[in-house]
Amino acid sequence: MSNYADLKNHLATSPKTWLVTGVAGFIGSNLLETLLMLDQRVIGLDDFSTGKRRNLEDVRQLCGSSRWLKFRLIEGTTGDLETCRSVCRDVDYVLHHAAVASVARSLKDPIGTNKSNVNGFVNMLVAARDAGVRRFVYASSSSAYGDDPAHLKTECTVGRPLSPYAATKYAGELYAHVFAQCYGFETIGLRYFNVFGPRQDPEGDYAAVIPKWIAALINREPVFLNGNGDTSRDFIFVPDAVQANLLAATTAKPEAVNQVYNVALNRRTTLIELFSILKELLLQSGHDVGACEPSYREFQSGDIWQSQADITKISELLGFSPVYGVREGLAKTLPWYLKTAGRASRSFSRIAHGIAAQ
Repeated sequence: MSNYADLKNHLATSPKTWLVTGVAGFIGSNLLETLLMLDQRVIGLDDFSTGKRRNLEDVRQLCGSSRWLKFRLIEGTTGDLETCRSVCRDVDYVLHHAAVASVARSLKDPIGTNKSNVNGFVNMLVAARDAGVRRFVYASSSSAYGDDPAHLKTECTVGRPLSPYAATKYAGELYAHVFAQCYGFETIGLRYFNVFGPRQDPEGDYAAVIPKWIAALINREPVFLNGNGDTSRDFIFVPDAVQANLLAATTAKPEAVNQVYNVALNRRTTLIELFSILKELLLQSGHDVGACEPSYREFQSGDIWQSQADITKISELLGFSPVYGVREGLAKTLPWYLKTAGRASRSFSRIAHGIAAQ
């Protein structure tokens, strides 16, 4: 049995209280779903600036009314310290995912991004420390690697940030380190690469590439690739990102705490490969996407050319073992993507389709 399977069995018989910030977002709502399915008590914080109430409704329907009673939603922002203090009371673990999670949005609004991703982050650190939270697990990003020229990203080396978003995520890592050194407060950062799966926002200018391209293919609209198509990402299915969070929150290894870890598959998928997989899966599901081929445009400012993670550290220290490959994860969530794309088809017709870095 895997470390993660053992952990889930243990949690199901030994419930804890978890705080998930950004609970109505993509990863936050998937964390909520898994924790409720394990009969955990969950407090959720969200200001719904980017999170969706429909994500919470989706979780409620999946988990059932009895489990849903173990969830308490607080509508508020990490920008308010007193709100952060309130939600951290009597909490065992914090999974901090409230943030502006878009390179493009950060380029347009660096002040707002800093307010959410840095000021809000420090508020949460202070509140969790003062409340005696056991451990603070937070979402970092592969964008922290910046202009590091290495194709295989290892946690010990980072370059210079390429966007305000990247700068805020690296600043969060530095603050977490300081709180560990100065206050003995336990933190673990997760450098997400490109997470995908159910409830990933398919709408708006900053929608992620996978649901956006699916909708474009269904609607026979242009699919744009930034660069020459060789741009690559290390995609990871969201249940594996959830696995990393739970392992990080509960590890008993002293050497595994106060660290930053890559969360990925250690596999590069080029945009051309991703396009081909999506097209093939849609054809297999009975959707005639015709002879659609991608169009190319200039590489976007602040984006990263190649992205692949070394996951040796998280595998050895946390026992992390991804379960799903890219194709398998896409096949499992394609029905959700198709349902959502159909619901929002009018919105997609107004969107220029391209990749949004996470």
